[in-house]
Amino acid sequence: MLFRKKMERACAYCTRAVKIDEDTVACVKKGVVSADGACRRFRYDPLKRTPPRPIKLNTARLSEEDFSI
Repeated sequence: MLFRKKMERACAYCTRAVKIDEDTVACVKKGVVSADGACRRFRYDPLKRTPPRPIKLNTARLSEEDFSI
């Protein structure tokens, strides 16, 4: 869900912020702020968000009959 219309506001995903470390970002408007904070100048940048890893398929429970027609 990288390109949802309603994205939660977080400075870590803002176009105006640059990540300093895991918990802080440098904002053009506010200076050094926490990564989970947000202000009214928030603009979402989808390239700053890393998607969650896909779930692995558990093949231990599958048999040959599951793949036959």
